Parts: sequence; C-alpha cells; structure tokens
Amino acid sequence: QVQLVESGGGLVQAGGSLRLSCAASGNIFSINYMGWYRQAPGKQRELVARIYSHGSTNYVDAVKGRFHISRDNAKNTVYLQMNGLKPEDTALYYCNAVGLSYSDSREYDCWGQGTQVTVSS
Repeated sequence: QVQLVESGGGLVQAGGSLRLSCAASGNIFSINYMGWYRQAPGKQRELVARIYSHGSTNYVDAVKGRFHISRDNAKNTVYLQMNGLKPEDTALYYCNAVGLSYSDSREYDCWGQGTQVTVSS
C-alpha cells in the first residue's frame, strides 16, 4: 500500500500565503505524477496543480500566477506554495499520487485524507 500524509493547511487572511506538503511512503517503485485537488462545499473536486516525474506542471486557470507546485523526488514529497490567497480558494485540499507499486509493478492511484484551507476576507 501507498500512504500520503498531508500537512500545512490552516486559516489565513485574504492575500496571505500557505504552503502545503504531501509525503508519499510505502510500496512505491515509482511516482508518475503527484498533484493537489480541492473541493469546496457544494462543489465538485477539481484539479488545482499537478507535477510529473520529469518536472512538467499544469495548473487550473484560477490559480495560475499565485500557486506554485514543486516536488522533491528523493523524499517522495510534493509541495504547493499558495500566495495571494482569496476567499474562493477556501476548500479541502487533497493530495494525489499515481505510479507503480514496488511489489508487483501494478499502478496505484492514492489519495490523502485532505487538509483544510480557509481564507477569510
């Protein structure tokens, strides 16, 4: 099994910053990509940002220029630096990792428990 442990959420005023971290551990042979999703009350879960093993990234339009995703391959950890936060960024943020298992080379698609980000106006 693969486990994801998230940290870094919290309450911040509009215009502030937060940094989310997500560490993957367990039966990992490789990680193809890691990313962050978010889900606000009454809304569908949406992709916020994703980073691939070779370093390419993509972002949802709403966060471009404000959020930055990075990755430490040696630590199997992904970070989401969130600057210029807005009230509409308030959501439960989930980490996601997709790759191959060490034991049987089967693909895994793993999710974290979620970390709350609340931005006050």
